[in-house]
Order: sequence, then C-alpha cells, then structure tokens
Amino acid sequence: MNAPILVRFWPGLLPYFTVLDAMREFTRQRDADTPDQMWILQHPPVVTLGRNADAADVLDPGPIPVIRSDRGGKVTYHGPGQWVVYLLIDLPRMGINVRTLTTAMEQSVIRLLQRRGIEAHARRDAPGVYVGNAKIASLGLRIQRGRSYHGLSLNTEMDLSPFQRIHPCGMANLAVTQVHDLCPDWPSHDVAEALMAELSVSLDRPLKKGGA
Repeated sequence: MNAPILVRFWPGLLPYFTVLDAMREFTRQRDADTPDQMWILQHPPVVTLGRNADAADVLDPGPIPVIRSDRGGKVTYHGPGQWVVYLLIDLPRMGINVRTLTTAMEQSVIRLLQRRGIEAHARRDAPGVYVGNAKIASLGLRIQRGRSYHGLSLNTEMDLSPFQRIHPCGMANLAVTQVHDLCPDWPSHDVAEALMAELSVSLDRPLKKGGA
C-alpha cells in the first residue's frame, strides 16, 4: 500500500503570507523520507497573483490586499468560506508529474460535485473546474526539486462579490459560482471532508489525519 498523506485541517483564517512561508520552509527542509502532507484551510480576504499574472487583471482591489505569489497561474481571490487545499507532495517518489497531479485535483472536484448531482468539467485551455461557464475551483502549483506546494481552492460558501474586482484567472467577464449556491443543504465542513476523500482516491493514497 502507498504511504499515507498526512492531512492537517487548520482552524480559523490564516494569513496568506503565513501559510506561504510555512509551505516554502516545509519544502526546503524535507528530505527523501519526509511524509507528504495536505493542508486544508481558509484565508482572510486576499488577491494573489501567480507567476503568469498581469497586474492589469486586478481592476479595483479596494481594501483587499494584493500579494504576488510564486504559484503557477494568474490572478485569483481567496476569502472566508472558500476551502484551500495545499498539496505538499514528492512527485518523483509517487511516480507522477505535474500534469498528473493537476488532473487528479480537477477530477477530485468533478467527482465531489457529481456525487451531489452537479455536472462539472475541466478545460484544457484554462485549468480549474467549471459548472457550465462558471468557475468553481482554481488551481495553481509550484514545483521545487520535484516537490509540490500550493494547490487548489474551492468556492464553497462565501461572498463572491470580490471576484468582480479582478479578471479571475486573467479572463475578463468570467463568471464564478460556489457549492452553496448549487447545493444549499451541504454543510461547508462536510464539503471539506468529502473533498479530501476524493483527493485520496485520485492520488491512490490513504489519508492520515494530523493536528494543526
């Protein structure tokens, strides 16, 4: 059996830079025997720009901080009510590449939604998961020495209006949606638990819960 991935549920709202620094430090210090981890958490309001982002895609951030990140992708918004999963995985040890990991993340969200009767799909031209023409999950990774960090965000039960302050993923007029609007009776914490279970299936790895 493949070695388990340690899952950490972080309580409250964690500042983006705090988590970014922690991911970088974990990735820098890990060695060939360090167990893989997945962190699931929420951030206070923040706009982040990936390595391919154009600052012009931030239209009017208002009071929301704008942070340059080292992940792939363009511009997105994180805020309360959105689950963010950071995947700290040794890709060569798993025998996968970044495309495999990206597909696993997309398929996990697609299956998660399908189990509640929500039809979702991925797009080759714009990574992420969509319901109709509206984006519900965003992806962005960084790989260093074969080890990944960053991951995916799933709009769950949040204020979506800050997305109007940006061109999400660099796409003007891109609609966004969330789990709560499609399935109002699905508690947010249950969504998080189900998402981690789907990631376990996609990665063919058991999960082991750890403390925050």
